[in-house]
Amino acid sequence: MSIWAVILRIVVAAVLAGIIGIEREYHEHTAGFRTHILVGVGAAAFTLASSYGLAGTTFDPNRISAQVVTGIGFLGAGAIIRYGVSVRGLTTAASLWTVAAVGLLAAQGFWPAALVTTGIVVVSLAALRFIENRVLYKRFGRKLGVRVQFTDPGYAPLALLFDALEQAHIKIAELGVTSEDNDRDTVRLRLELPRLIDEKKLLLLIAGLQSVKSVGLEKDALSLKIQP
Repeated sequence: MSIWAVILRIVVAAVLAGIIGIEREYHEHTAGFRTHILVGVGAAAFTLASSYGLAGTTFDPNRISAQVVTGIGFLGAGAIIRYGVSVRGLTTAASLWTVAAVGLLAAQGFWPAALVTTGIVVVSLAALRFIENRVLYKRFGRKLGVRVQFTDPGYAPLALLFDALEQAHIKIAELGVTSEDNDRDTVRLRLELPRLIDEKKLLLLIAGLQSVKSVGLEKDALSLKIQP
């Protein structure tokens, strides 16, 4: 194989992996643009090493390529984060695993499979997000009030709470305080729960967050007023 053919296959692997990584980077996931490019180029390099670097030897060329899949599994595990009862990063881990496959295909010169795989992944990550949010996680309008007290005042604990609720597809209908809350570390929320989350799962999710001192249900949540 000529040097230009090697360069072409590695560059194609980098471009296709980067296209997938752009979507992850745009949504600020743990593995973004650069990480996906590195995975795709690495998988392509290992494939070229196993297919052509060992040509004429007694070594099995398929052993190196086979270990790429196992190695990506460990890398994907690093992208998975647990937030209370919810888990983040599964989609990013899966995209890393698929990018490795794209790198393998590009290094082998199997262009149609590499292009189709990249297209399907991009559609799954971007276009199908709309269907997932509007159909699979459709809200039934069930509202529930909660009172959350943090160990420390400030915006950081509240931002962590917002992020956890968003990842669990829980919508914040109202946010505020009442005259009974004299401390700055207490907030009251009215939440719209998705179909698969009940009161118990909600409380476990919030209680498992860092800087959350206590959480409880609010029977008078419908009377909450949004604070400026």
